[in-house]
Amino acid sequence: MAGQMQYGGQSSGQPIFILREGTQRTRGRDAQSNNIMAGKAVANAVRTTLGPKGMDKMLVDSMGDVVITNDGATILREMDIEHPAAKMIVEVAKTQDDEVGDGTTTAAVLAGELLKKAEEMIEQEIHPTIIASGYRMAAEKASEILNSIASDITISDRDQLLKIAETAMTGKGAEASKMELAEIVVDAATNVVEEGDGKYVDMDNIKVEKKVGGRIDDSELIQGMLIDKERVHSNMPKKVEGAKIALINEAIELKEAETETEISITSPDQLQSFLDQEEKMIRDMVQKVIDSGANVVFCQKGIDDMAQHFLAKAGIYAVRRVKKSDMEKLALATGGRLITNLEEISENDLGKAEFVEEKKVGGDEMTFITGCDNPKAVSILLRGGTEHVVDNVERALHDALRVVGVAIEDEKLVAGGGSPEVELAFKLHDYSTSLSGREQLSVKAFAEAIEVVPRTLAENAGLDPIDTLMDLRAHHEKGEVNAGLDVYSGNVINMWDKSVFEPLRVKTQAINAAAEAAVMILRIDDVIASSGGGSEASGGMGGMPQM
Repeated sequence: MAGQMQYGGQSSGQPIFILREGTQRTRGRDAQSNNIMAGKAVANAVRTTLGPKGMDKMLVDSMGDVVITNDGATILREMDIEHPAAKMIVEVAKTQDDEVGDGTTTAAVLAGELLKKAEEMIEQEIHPTIIASGYRMAAEKASEILNSIASDITISDRDQLLKIAETAMTGKGAEASKMELAEIVVDAATNVVEEGDGKYVDMDNIKVEKKVGGRIDDSELIQGMLIDKERVHSNMPKKVEGAKIALINEAIELKEAETETEISITSPDQLQSFLDQEEKMIRDMVQKVIDSGANVVFCQKGIDDMAQHFLAKAGIYAVRRVKKSDMEKLALATGGRLITNLEEISENDLGKAEFVEEKKVGGDEMTFITGCDNPKAVSILLRGGTEHVVDNVERALHDALRVVGVAIEDEKLVAGGGSPEVELAFKLHDYSTSLSGREQLSVKAFAEAIEVVPRTLAENAGLDPIDTLMDLRAHHEKGEVNAGLDVYSGNVINMWDKSVFEPLRVKTQAINAAAEAAVMILRIDDVIASSGGGSEASGGMGGMPQM
């Protein structure tokens, strides 16, 4: 069998098979070129989505569900990629998304371009280990250069934070309303900043609730919480002012006996007293809530029908089956404590808010908790004409929130529009000439690979990539560090003056993740793919060319 690992026995001449029958093996140059080809194919899949003029992809899964997006991480996640080397490029985008939220397409495209350059060097008989070593050196140097050209920002620079949010949303589904959404994003991020050793923005404390209907401009930030639930009983008040909120983890209903029990009732009187006893137990539970002074109840579990009646009678607004994550955010927003035992409920456990009210949004009733004292958790209500529009806006908003959060945490910015990449290429070229040995070629290739970003921005905007790149290089050689491409006019301008910024971490993370993935793929010279059941050799490795 081709590619089978075998060992010729000395005495009998009978080959000894070490791998299971049906296992596929690709070695040496073949394995490298297969893996590089797969990596480049994935990078090309997202390349046209880069930048403000990037196009969108429509992805349809096996169930017929449609996703329309130009977010690199979302595209690669939904594409259901089989090839093991291609999956590594998907991981690059996923890591970028987890770490900084934006720059996922840049990271994937850069990884593909590094592999392409490596392939050219392998053909010139440069060993992959030398290429890998040069790539690592270049990535380290790139981080140094980026740090030297970065500028400082603080949480009080609201205008710059707004521009960062706008830059992150440019070219995505929310572009038409990016100014309104940027205001929401910056307000949300600055509200949930936690001070410790440094500043930290926890995205889990920002709840995004989507509702179809209305326009994107109708989206709003709620200084408090938004729960997609209605009150449990129509006799309860629709609006409570000066809300004292009980956050209850246990069910307000009678507990089922844990063991099988049988109650023998022999007369109608006994039945009546049994029912009376049940009613008294529920009344006692509700009374505990009333005695604590609560006028609003959020319950993570169920509320019995009879308990609903008693709560309504006492004029208490109650919501049941609230998600655990929402309960935790409510505790943060209102300053209340989660109560697991009704016996111990007291006034000190209650959260406070100015208003708790039920409003109709997009045909559904929702509960708004507003006017919290010090909301460490906030909600964003997203609106849009159709399901796909709202989903697309949510993805753009997620990127913007993460990017603003990263800028607040790191307090470092670089210009956008391809300017840091051109500067890096220029400086890395200089750095490569200072090296002796073959790593020099690898660093030079890295510098050329980084230029894929401004080149792709130009291509996607319908401009000539070679002319644009020459123009950009000319400006950077004159010392214009922030010269980048304005894709709308086709001119090279100062991106800082145009207020196109990105957090430093977006760039450093993209370059480091892409370099690491490229190095990992390059160092593989043998792919041994086990098949599921011996005879099914062809199904061994999705997308792997047959030997």
